[in-house]
Amino acid sequence: MNRLRRNRAAQCAVLSVVDVPCGALEMPAIEKQEATSEEIEMPWNVIVHNDPVNLMSYVTMVFQRIFGYPRERAEKHMLEVHHNGRSILWSGVRERAELYVQQLHGYLLLATIEKIG
Repeated sequence: MNRLRRNRAAQCAVLSVVDVPCGALEMPAIEKQEATSEEIEMPWNVIVHNDPVNLMSYVTMVFQRIFGYPRERAEKHMLEVHHNGRSILWSGVRERAELYVQQLHGYLLLATIEKIG
């Protein structure tokens, strides 16, 4: 009991340093916003945007490494990015899309995700 009083006194002493009366603090209300399973399962696009820095051969190689695309498909997407400014590389669940975007950023490519529909 004595130890409990000392702990309480120490807490009040710390609180009084910042001019808050002991016992006046309440636990903050923490609101959680959870995604519904429908939002998680909804398909997302992984989009790569054009940049003037990376070589076409480099971009093709990155698409092959990350997505496992054959050379022809990787080149098709690279040319789409070059001519149209962007290409949709993959569609699926959000978590996987975020992983792909993170990997593309690791190779210094500009990539985003967008919700389909």
